[in-house]
Amino acid sequence: MFKHSLRRSLHDFVIILAMILGLGIVSTAARAGDDYLEPERAFQFSAVMTTPKLAIVTYRIADGYYMYRERFSFKVDSGSAGVPNFPAPLMKFDKTFQRNVETYRGSVMIEVPVDANGSFTLTAIGQGCADAGLCYAPQESKAILSTTALAAPLQSASNSGPSADFPRTGAAASDDTGRIETVLRSGRLLLILPLFFLLGLGLSFTPCVLPMVPILSAIIVGEGATVGRTRGFILSLNYALGMAIVYTALGIAAGLIGEGLAATLQNPWILGGFALLMVGLALSMFDVYQLQMPAFVQERLMTTSGQQRPGKLLGVFAMGSLSALIVGPCVAAPLAGALVYISQTRDVTLGGSALFAMAAGMSVPLLLVGISAGALLPRAGAWMAEVKRFFGVLMLAVALWMVTPILPLALQMLAWMGLALGYGAYLLFATRTGWVGKALGIGFAAVGLLELVGVATGGRDVLEPLGHLSSSRSPPLTFTRVKSSVELDLALRNNPGKVVMLDFYADWCVSCKEMEKLTFTAQAIRASLDRMVVLQADVTANNADDKALLKRFHLFGPPGILFFKQGSELANARVIGYQPPDKFAQSLSVIGDL
Repeated sequence: MFKHSLRRSLHDFVIILAMILGLGIVSTAARAGDDYLEPERAFQFSAVMTTPKLAIVTYRIADGYYMYRERFSFKVDSGSAGVPNFPAPLMKFDKTFQRNVETYRGSVMIEVPVDANGSFTLTAIGQGCADAGLCYAPQESKAILSTTALAAPLQSASNSGPSADFPRTGAAASDDTGRIETVLRSGRLLLILPLFFLLGLGLSFTPCVLPMVPILSAIIVGEGATVGRTRGFILSLNYALGMAIVYTALGIAAGLIGEGLAATLQNPWILGGFALLMVGLALSMFDVYQLQMPAFVQERLMTTSGQQRPGKLLGVFAMGSLSALIVGPCVAAPLAGALVYISQTRDVTLGGSALFAMAAGMSVPLLLVGISAGALLPRAGAWMAEVKRFFGVLMLAVALWMVTPILPLALQMLAWMGLALGYGAYLLFATRTGWVGKALGIGFAAVGLLELVGVATGGRDVLEPLGHLSSSRSPPLTFTRVKSSVELDLALRNNPGKVVMLDFYADWCVSCKEMEKLTFTAQAIRASLDRMVVLQADVTANNADDKALLKRFHLFGPPGILFFKQGSELANARVIGYQPPDKFAQSLSVIGDL
């Protein structure tokens, strides 16, 4: 029966993956078969200086093609670009966006005020579409101009293909996100899917994904001592499929809508509900009650499908789906690259395939947990009972971890203290735990006492409860908070001669806290940051201002770190996702002199 269930689960998995791959191949082949102009022929770029302070950018647009007014942006490498002056546009109802948009046909000449001395590079980004239905990716074009050589450019060039840089308003970054997006734009599934699978495998060991492991482990342990490798693999496969499918759907929706939908789920009611679910699972680990479908429902489902315990499998699938929504909302470079690609190209098939491959890579540790259950889980009844209780404690820890964004720091420390002292006391005074259990009990009790001493003496850090008592500890980095684009622009104007760092942060973002705890406190990093103006946009509330600020910089959620000079974002210094101190130091080296 287990083998039949395994074959059926694998069969369903192969069908789902084949459908996604097949749609991607058909979509790619269909695009290749259409007779469309190359982007540099459809939108011919040139630029000249007519005065020392004014550049004229011209696009000659082929018949049957048009460009969007709102998609133009300009920057100068050694100076600044002012607000461009556009000619009157034509209005067009765009089926892609389902609204009226301002467009240009034939040709368009745009006046771009510049503030530069001598030779400089003007970078222009524009996007257009064909009437036949194809929308091109944003194209980056560059012209080397001079304030002393008027009416003709020193050199003009337009990219012959998609830019290798990350196209975003006012900046183009050759960071990890941009390179990932470039791979997506190649349209080569044989390259994209293995790459995103490997990226997902790397993400599976980050704090945004690791909480899924004890959830799945508790589900498998809850099966009892008779669970074997086949059954464990079937459970983990259902859990992983639930996670992968919902993760992919969430990513596609976020890319199309342009907002971090996962942030919407980080409100107190949803977090509290998920935490209560974890507590319920923990109580079942303590044998307070048994979680199972009603007997008549199990019998009806077994009669209908011939599957063993289908109600359990459906519940595991649902738990994987919930875990994808609640446990892992942080944005990393691979996810950001895929979301930007989907948002700009509307290529749901290719972008969704990449996200599914990434989720499959993230599922590898989960599958290993399931397939190893038969070898790692003990069979003796007494040991099995203790293992179940241990995973019950892990479930309580996951529940507590989930609600930390809505708990005061002191209450967090007290909660961890209670959990550690409670489990430590059980291990010390239980009669069946043996010397190993007693040793673990002493360790848990010690952790609880450290939290107690820390909170009693004014500490507010769960990971370093006594850190505030150390005289050698450097004070935390002090940020100036900005809540809107208006406040950000004001801060940039008030610091024209300094490098400004803007850190996007949220209380529920684990990677954000990693950056503050591990990266920003490194001595070499701290020395550089102390010479900057450090701003922070706290987008925990996910209100209208938060969404607008994220959308302004084409971000889908934290963590994201931007750097500015002379009021303009530095092209190649953007950081998406967690970076350890050594890698973040390389990102800072792009900035140059502080």
